[in-house]
Amino acid sequence: MKKLLSVVLVLGMVFGLTAFEASAQGKRDDIPGNQLPAEVLAVLNEYAKILSSETLEKCAEAFLSIAGGGLVNPAGTALDIDLPRFSLKKDYENFKFYAMPLEITRVNKRQSNGDGYGDSAIAGWMYKIWIAKKKGAAGLPAPITIMVPENHPTIKSPKVIGIGSL
Repeated sequence: MKKLLSVVLVLGMVFGLTAFEASAQGKRDDIPGNQLPAEVLAVLNEYAKILSSETLEKCAEAFLSIAGGGLVNPAGTALDIDLPRFSLKKDYENFKFYAMPLEITRVNKRQSNGDGYGDSAIAGWMYKIWIAKKKGAAGLPAPITIMVPENHPTIKSPKVIGIGSL
């Protein structure tokens, strides 16, 4: 019984430290918002403009030009089939609660081994950018993730790879 208790205690400590390390790791890769590359900021602002589209259908149509990784089909010619019905719809409907011009509250920069499938799979620097809500709107800032592709034969410009948190 004593041995079992010791094993459980040690495992609890290991899992606890692992969870602590994982949570601490999040801020370790943060950079100041003013170090966000201009090309990434331009894509972020373009996404905000797209979310202000007249309809969700027009929003989805325009979003394809800046979407990448797992948000598009393997050929990169269409949005993932579920994206307009779920993640994009959530951002489209909730964007009205966010400050304009965009107010960046946090940026996390990490190297990624890849996102997506087939010809549209990209790897490179990933920027997870949190934007603030409007004054008086309840809730915390929400992230949008943009990747700057490296060494891809055809995809050279930054692509939005993570949405649905607004």
